[in-house]
Amino acid sequence: MGRIYGVHLMVLLFLGMFMSSSCQDDDSDNFTAVYIVTLREVPAAHYEAELRRNSNGIRHGGASERLNIHKHRFRNISRTDKRYSSYIARVHDSLLRRVLRGEKYLKLYSYHYLINGFAVLVTPDQVDKLSRRREVANVVLDFSVRTATTHTPQFLGLPQGAWVQGGGYESAGEGMVIGFIDTGIDPTHSSFADNTSEHPYPVPAHFSGICEVTRDFPSGSCNRKLIGARHFAASAITRGVFNSSQDFASPFDGDGHGTHTASIAAGNHGIPVVVAGHHFGNASGMAPRSHIAVYKALYKGFGGFAADVVAAIDQAAQDGVDIISLSITPNRRPPGVATFFNPIDMALLSAVKAGIFVVQAAGNTGPSPKSMSSFSPWIFTVGSASHDRVYSNSIILGNNVTLPGVGLAPGTENDTMYTLISAVHALNNGTTVADDMYVGECQDSSKFNQDLIQGNLLICSYSIRFVLGISTVNHALETAKNLSAVGVVFYMDAFVIGFQLNPTPMKIPGIIIPSPEDSKVLLKYYNYSLERDIMTKRIVKFGALATICGGFKANYSSSAPKIMYYSARGPDPEDNFLDDAEIMKPNLVAPGNSIWAAWSSVGADSVEFQGENFAMMSGTSMAAPHIAGLAALVRQKFPNFSPSAIASALSTTASLYDKNGGPIMAQRAYAFPDQNQSPATPFDMGSGFVNATAALNPGLIFYSSYDNYMSFLCGINGSAPVVLNYTGESCWVYNSTIAGADLNLPSITIAKLNQSRTVLRSVTNVGGNETYSVGWSAPFGVSVKVSPAHFYIASGEKQVLSVFFNSTANSTTASYGRIGLFGNQGHVVNIPLSVIVKITYNTTKT
Repeated sequence: MGRIYGVHLMVLLFLGMFMSSSCQDDDSDNFTAVYIVTLREVPAAHYEAELRRNSNGIRHGGASERLNIHKHRFRNISRTDKRYSSYIARVHDSLLRRVLRGEKYLKLYSYHYLINGFAVLVTPDQVDKLSRRREVANVVLDFSVRTATTHTPQFLGLPQGAWVQGGGYESAGEGMVIGFIDTGIDPTHSSFADNTSEHPYPVPAHFSGICEVTRDFPSGSCNRKLIGARHFAASAITRGVFNSSQDFASPFDGDGHGTHTASIAAGNHGIPVVVAGHHFGNASGMAPRSHIAVYKALYKGFGGFAADVVAAIDQAAQDGVDIISLSITPNRRPPGVATFFNPIDMALLSAVKAGIFVVQAAGNTGPSPKSMSSFSPWIFTVGSASHDRVYSNSIILGNNVTLPGVGLAPGTENDTMYTLISAVHALNNGTTVADDMYVGECQDSSKFNQDLIQGNLLICSYSIRFVLGISTVNHALETAKNLSAVGVVFYMDAFVIGFQLNPTPMKIPGIIIPSPEDSKVLLKYYNYSLERDIMTKRIVKFGALATICGGFKANYSSSAPKIMYYSARGPDPEDNFLDDAEIMKPNLVAPGNSIWAAWSSVGADSVEFQGENFAMMSGTSMAAPHIAGLAALVRQKFPNFSPSAIASALSTTASLYDKNGGPIMAQRAYAFPDQNQSPATPFDMGSGFVNATAALNPGLIFYSSYDNYMSFLCGINGSAPVVLNYTGESCWVYNSTIAGADLNLPSITIAKLNQSRTVLRSVTNVGGNETYSVGWSAPFGVSVKVSPAHFYIASGEKQVLSVFFNSTANSTTASYGRIGLFGNQGHVVNIPLSVIVKITYNTTKT
């Protein structure tokens, strides 16, 4: 594998010169910013996709004529040939020199594979000059982005199901390359070693990526498991937010997030999870035999920027990854004609055209409607659900009251009752609460009387400062250890209402009581048990007793899965006016809550897991790589499946029920979410909860092509010039446009049903010959009829289904239904229905 060195030296040197000169001018009209510029000539990926379609005898569509004019230049040059990338870079440089003659600017990237364009640091006046050039299609201001398992393989049934079908975990995902756009990776982690099996483990021939070599990512960091690693930070550097000492100018993960997500999808099988000195089982990725390629574009201190993310996506596609996993979302809804038209989504459209399956986290902005942060139909959007493992802790008070809590901590010895001492009642003579109102958080052992605390349980307060990272559990534990306390009991400050706590590792007995009401019970018992001097009111005896049961043992009796309160919800917003797109989002939900996975040795994303090799994290960031790994299993079994076919297999086979056979529930509130839940809808869970084993035997498949997506984009009002700017293709070459509901997706979403509408779906049989019966439940206020109601379909053949919707009531409240295709060989195909606005004739007589 190749290596590159010193990637940002020139950027830093030039930036210093550029900034020093620009600072001399106080004219606000001449401030510099990063812009992403796309050119009209289509990129390399479009040439290659068109050549593949030519060789397969498939009818051309879209920009075929334009491609035929240009592709002869590089007919014999592959995507990895440096001649092509060098040529494109020279074209970009030449254009900038001609347009900005004698002026200062800084080109950060040349995009050539998925996008033909570049990222450049320029002034508004220079942007205007570039925009007026006929070669330039589009100029967009750069924007910021943000980051959005021991038991989950068992919960998903992999050891007895999907892995068995592929020959066991030692071959699960073999030959597949998953590219991660994230915060990097810790290459020293055992989850990414290549010596865990005696079986041959060759680097796939179709992958051509390289590994950077830097001081903190030295030669030998990559291997046959981790086969590619780069970082992209030019846009961040130009903004002055990049701190090389903490953000690492290399693929090394200084945050922990990227290491975590990579191991969820493709970490090695059977890696011991040891945290706080306790063994919590063995970890495995969903596709433990898959290869990992890392494209670091997000950083601990500031998140990331679109220009860097697009560069990472472009490189991943050029390197030949099979799947791209993005546990990132934009910080704001993209402006313009539609949310789909933004540099990241349009780069991913080209990636899908090149045959790459793209997975993205839905975002952690739920539970409000239209909180979705992943928009486009060619992107597989994943929401977060719980799984059935819960770590519970509890404390038994001296009055026989048991209070539940959290904390991955040992219990007190032999159920012995120990005296409870509140931190605010054990201060040194020189310390008062008036001097330090936060002293009760136990962050500084020098402020306490060790003689009082030694051998007892220390009570500390858990305030909003812990949520913000100002105070930490680790500091409180260190205080307790220095004072020789037996353990720590945290009570929840009354102002932290409904905050959800992940289990926190503790090396000494400890518990956090997350409920303010239970915290009041603890404090009432404690205060009632105090004995005070009648005259002085000073405490003469601490009478409250308690024992901590410990939180190492997992409980598997919880009803699961359920949709987590933070998981972003549909409907999919089409634009900044929050019009509804006729695209179901999320596509699916997967385990994303309390997920054990690998952690960087210097990971700082969670202070409670600093210095540990594994961490338990929650978010849609954790759900997306579950699907990336499972998609690798699908592609391994069906190597000719297109990205839409993989999406269909995962979607139509999803489960609609929880572990107990009831409907999957969705949490509806941030505060006290378990007390505010109701059955999940398609806008909460998409098609349902992923069923990994069933996805490997889907029966029928819904195919959507690049041309279908283009016809959809061209059908958006006012989109034609934007489509031309982003893709270099004119909408006139597409014979007809289609609405979102008419895309051949494994779901149907209608934003506005005005009286009636017919929607068509085409299914392809990827199984054996089979006869299907069709059943359906109509959304409220709508009647539905599907024809044919029965059909026979031979292997490899297609069947068109006609779905007629008729509004029976006026309503602006979304309602939901479902179509089921039931095969006589056991296949069940699930198609969720969503109708938002319903308009019918007014039949009231006057």
